[in-house]
Amino acid sequence: MSIIIRCVDIEDTNQVKVEEFFLGFIKVDDTSATLNELNLNIDDIRGQGYDNGSNMKGKHQGVQRRLLDINPRAFYTPCGCHSLNLALCDMPKSCVKARNFFAYVQKVYTLFDGSTYRWGVLKTYVKGLTPKPLSVTRWESHVESVKAIQYQAPELRDALIEIANSSKEDIVMAEAKGLCKNALEDFEFLISLCIWYKILDKVNRVSKVLQQEEMNLEDAITRINELIVFFQKFREDGFENMMKEANELANDVGIDPTFPIKRVVLRKKHFDEDVEANVEDSQSPEDNFRVFYFLYIIDQALTSLKDRFEQFELYEEIFGFLFNAKFMSIGEEKLMEHCIRLQSYLEHNQQCDIHGKDLFNDLRALQTILPKEVTKSIDILDFIRSY
Repeated sequence: MSIIIRCVDIEDTNQVKVEEFFLGFIKVDDTSATLNELNLNIDDIRGQGYDNGSNMKGKHQGVQRRLLDINPRAFYTPCGCHSLNLALCDMPKSCVKARNFFAYVQKVYTLFDGSTYRWGVLKTYVKGLTPKPLSVTRWESHVESVKAIQYQAPELRDALIEIANSSKEDIVMAEAKGLCKNALEDFEFLISLCIWYKILDKVNRVSKVLQQEEMNLEDAITRINELIVFFQKFREDGFENMMKEANELANDVGIDPTFPIKRVVLRKKHFDEDVEANVEDSQSPEDNFRVFYFLYIIDQALTSLKDRFEQFELYEEIFGFLFNAKFMSIGEEKLMEHCIRLQSYLEHNQQCDIHGKDLFNDLRALQTILPKEVTKSIDILDFIRSY
């Protein structure tokens, strides 16, 4: 594990700086002992963050818990980008259609990448984006793999047909024909391209913003909430828009924009038979796809985002009144409540970082002198030091 500490440097008289220092790599046996060896006081920690491995973030036995047992003021903050990545991973896990879709996306790449001849055929037909392999760890990067197929579906189909007709390898010929039939000539696959590109593109943009150096907790919360709103809106009216895009894509490829009709097997129904299964059988192919695929992955995304970022909401409740000069618009009574609550969260072993009433008086005084154009937390600190 690599250990990095972040601190607020106030030694410079001109400007307050938030700085990070890489301390080194360690074997993950006892992180607290490592910090002690470096003469770093664990009681000084006010935040801890890791990727979302259970041995690190575990609430009961992970490193997070062990540090909190020593110092409950070492608030755990999950890695925003990694949490976003895991939210994407959650979406297709128990949806067979989604898993099949990404299996075909990967197969398109591996078929062409399997020989220089097949890659040459690909380059003959595809002049723009080349197929990309799916990343096992970075799900948001799947957007490049999906984009290469969606934007060049007709060209990729022609390349597959060429390989199916010219390959001397029976297995390769069969795989090329299968990809044509089950992927690029299948309307379900085409609309899946449209749906997943829309989702992955949006998430990838948020992920890149979260990785910016100047990103702070308030902005991160705002971005995640915007993403949740996107999924909520996409759930309400997104399917109709995706159908329009998929129809155009189907016309470009040269297939009918219709869902395959599921073969209904006539059988005797038992009194205790699953009602949902009967509903699924009775729906039209389009409704079935919308309910058991489209709505399913969207609902999974919303549940996962809210669950994985619930810690952010807690910190907004504790510290949010200080973000970007929000305290400037808070009345006296409410401001006092926030200050007293913050004091309680920062108390440990009869020690406290702040006194709520003193903080209230300081913020009330600051309300009268802080210029309106000074809004960012780091800029407010600079102003206080220079005043």
